[in-house]
Amino acid sequence: MSDRDRQLRAVATGRRGGRVHDRGRLLERETELRAAEGALDRLRRQAATQGNGGGLLLLTGAAGLGKTSLLAAVRSMAMSRDCGVLSARGGEQERGVAFHVVRRLLQPALAALSEAERRELFGTWFDIVGPALGMPTTAGPAMPTTGGPGTGGAGQGAALPDPQAVRDGLDWVVTRLALGNAPVVLMVDDAHWADAESMAWLASFASKVEDLPLLMILAYRPDQLSGSEALRRTADRNGVRPLGLSALTPEAVAELLRGELGEDAETGFCRECWVVTGGNPYETVELTANVLDRGILPTEASSPLLHRLAAATRGSGLVARLQQLGPASVRLAWAVALLGAEATPHLAATIAGLGPAESADATDRLRAARVLTGSETLEFAHPLIATAVYRAIPAAMRVAMHGRAARMLLDAGHGADAAARHLLETHPEGDPAVVKQLREAAQVCLRAGAPDAARRCLDRALLEPPAPEVRAAVLYELGCSSLLHSPPVTVNHLRSALEQPDVTPPMREGIILRLAQVLAHTDQLAEAAETVAEEARRVVDPRARLRLRTWHFIWSAFRDDEPDSAARSRRLARIADRLSGRDLTERYILGVRAWDAMVRAEPSAVVLDFAERALRNGMSWTDPEWGFEVPALVALTYAQCDRPHRAEELFAQGIRDFEIAGWRGAHLAFGYALLGYVRYRRGRLTEAEDLVRAGLQVADRVGEGAPAQYNAVAILIEVLLAKGEVAKAQELAARYSFAEPFPRAMMVPPPQAVRGELRLAEGRITEAAADIAAVGRKLESRGMVNPALFPWLGLLARCRAEEAPDTARSLARRQVERAERVGTASHVGSALRVAASLAGGVESLRLLERAVRSLEQSPAAYEHARALVDHGSALRRAGRIREGAEQLYLGMDVAAQCGADALVDRARGELGGVGLRPRRLRSVTTVESLTRGEREAAELAARGDGNERIAEKLRLEEREVARLLSSVFRKVGSDRPGLRAALGESGR
Repeated sequence: MSDRDRQLRAVATGRRGGRVHDRGRLLERETELRAAEGALDRLRRQAATQGNGGGLLLLTGAAGLGKTSLLAAVRSMAMSRDCGVLSARGGEQERGVAFHVVRRLLQPALAALSEAERRELFGTWFDIVGPALGMPTTAGPAMPTTGGPGTGGAGQGAALPDPQAVRDGLDWVVTRLALGNAPVVLMVDDAHWADAESMAWLASFASKVEDLPLLMILAYRPDQLSGSEALRRTADRNGVRPLGLSALTPEAVAELLRGELGEDAETGFCRECWVVTGGNPYETVELTANVLDRGILPTEASSPLLHRLAAATRGSGLVARLQQLGPASVRLAWAVALLGAEATPHLAATIAGLGPAESADATDRLRAARVLTGSETLEFAHPLIATAVYRAIPAAMRVAMHGRAARMLLDAGHGADAAARHLLETHPEGDPAVVKQLREAAQVCLRAGAPDAARRCLDRALLEPPAPEVRAAVLYELGCSSLLHSPPVTVNHLRSALEQPDVTPPMREGIILRLAQVLAHTDQLAEAAETVAEEARRVVDPRARLRLRTWHFIWSAFRDDEPDSAARSRRLARIADRLSGRDLTERYILGVRAWDAMVRAEPSAVVLDFAERALRNGMSWTDPEWGFEVPALVALTYAQCDRPHRAEELFAQGIRDFEIAGWRGAHLAFGYALLGYVRYRRGRLTEAEDLVRAGLQVADRVGEGAPAQYNAVAILIEVLLAKGEVAKAQELAARYSFAEPFPRAMMVPPPQAVRGELRLAEGRITEAAADIAAVGRKLESRGMVNPALFPWLGLLARCRAEEAPDTARSLARRQVERAERVGTASHVGSALRVAASLAGGVESLRLLERAVRSLEQSPAAYEHARALVDHGSALRRAGRIREGAEQLYLGMDVAAQCGADALVDRARGELGGVGLRPRRLRSVTTVESLTRGEREAAELAARGDGNERIAEKLRLEEREVARLLSSVFRKVGSDRPGLRAALGESGR
């Protein structure tokens, strides 16, 4: 290349002599450069003083307007300020390669680290994020094989990370890189060609950079940006306006031309150059080079020649110019266009069918013609050239070359995932090897948290088509990869798999279970339950039948419209009574039996026995075959049986398992929200709100209207109502359109019931009664009569209190009877408190005294506080001021510990009404906060001593012992029977 050509290339690329051009060579880009300079100066200043200073800079413009040149100048400015730089470029041919841009960003930095340093950087995220970055991990196979559950087949693969987990892991890695190498600039050129997975991460991470010492700069063509909505929302939230590059003015074009052609370039000639190029910098530079090549004088008389010369810089004119370089150069250019970022000289030459000498000559010709650049990897001088060349390849030749590229990459050891993008472009030929390679590529994509990419591979494998004996397996894998991406399509794939000949029984079982799963997770629980029940009736193998019946019991447990719930419950009981819990199938049946016994108001001792048997030999939250539903039911069972400490342990374990496995979508949202619900049941309202809001934040990322979102909103409304924050609960319900249609799956608490509670708090009695009664009818029809699940009788009684007081009292009595049948202190006490509110005089006092005695034996601190305040208020109204004040003081203290501010204010008002000043409030609610007296009483109670015996040993009044133990139950999160386990596990 001549010196003149090199100068021209420097104008086009922003580089001269291998160094970034100074900003004076970038014409009419002062605004953009000032913005970049200001952002870099802020980054450097705040990174040094505050550890942040990051931001988002968006550069937009049509092809050829100089985005790459501008980024090169910004890169030079960043390096002159001692900023680390992570850079990548989207590729038109790599748009379908999952995490291509992310790998280009991070692999150079990671390659400089040792294996130990990389693992230290990634921490627990290594197995989740490593596959997305092309790094080998210790994780097992990505997708269950089709051998069948329990046989090393279906369900035996490793738990797959979901896309959100991979994005969270990338956040962690890049954040640590930024903090360890601050300040850092992350630059992506041609972001409009970024793969969907990388774009999703960039859009998500962009919202976090303001708090980091990291400046993110994205350059893209605005009309071609995939994932643009998410990025635009992030930009809007942060007040970021894209900087749009405009075409050069006639004056700038003239300055550029005279700088290269000489000061004597005539004004008419320069003006015509601007007209034919539209002020596009790339086209102007190429036109100038063509003028130099042909020795055309820059005079006005030469202006008519410019139209033809300009046409040679783009589209068909560029292709015609390429053909003049000879067949070898054309084939090499085709190969480079097809390979994209993989275009090493050897691979490109092999695909083009050129020998070493012929390839070297063709490369020189293409470089001299300003078509190619690069040495270790060949690339086009401008993306516009790459696009034009690729589109010019004859269709049949393009298909053949993609097939050859796939084979070459496989032979070179690059793996099926590298070859997959080429195989996707080939014609189906019924080749078993292609099917095998595409299935392997899908496995890699799933391990990387890219199910959409896996689905594309398997869709193409299905078109090949696979051999008859393999077709069912491909359909099954396709159903697994697109499980919730497109439920109707997934269902069709799985049903088609069942129709294939020679489907083995284990494979059929795996397909059936997956089909039921997708039906259940898309609110089609009735069909899910019937699918597995029908299959259970036809299978011969007893263990397979038991597994299928287990899933029938599971999906039936979540239905709110089960037609013959009692019969199903009897079958479940008969089976469970015979089981020892020797494997997961048996333990899951025992777990479902524990839940069923609880909702049907069987004695809590029976319920807890089944729960303990289910957990005795372990139960995984992330088993790929069994999922998280039954462990969640068992944990909720403990919570409703006054053992919240055990429920909290189980949910905390579930959350840890979800995070380790990379299940950071709906599973994690349910985990946080339900753990918050358990804290709510304990009366730890502030902690409950924090946990549920964390779950809601995760659920929001899953998708609007998802069951996880409904569940979190319902629990959060209950917590806010308990805190007395009705206005906040109303705002939350309005923001999330908390209304019909509610999910048909059974949830704890039922969303419609929670809406009824909210309406009751708003004073909309008639509407509240309608909601509560509707939920009650559903529960009654299924035999779910335990008020622990939802105390609808008591709530409906409150609604009926004014218009039908006798009916209200009858409803309240029914709730007391049911609670006493179960025997859990918290629910008995709550039911008695409601009954007392509908009674009068002496009867009300008697019921409230019973409620207080019952609740002080439970871990339900908020319910205990309500009963104490109600009792104290009733005593005050009865003229028993001293006794009432004692209860009000205690109730206010417990309410304050709960975070129930409205209840505190009510107690304070009651005390103020008789001229008493509230005492200083205490707020200790942990096991570690047990006083010496509380611990002594707790240890004696855990050994089996009754209150009278404890009073004798500690030389206290029996009433004081009851008070000490009430505080113990609240702090450790257990009732009296569970005290030994709670103290043993948390007190050691």
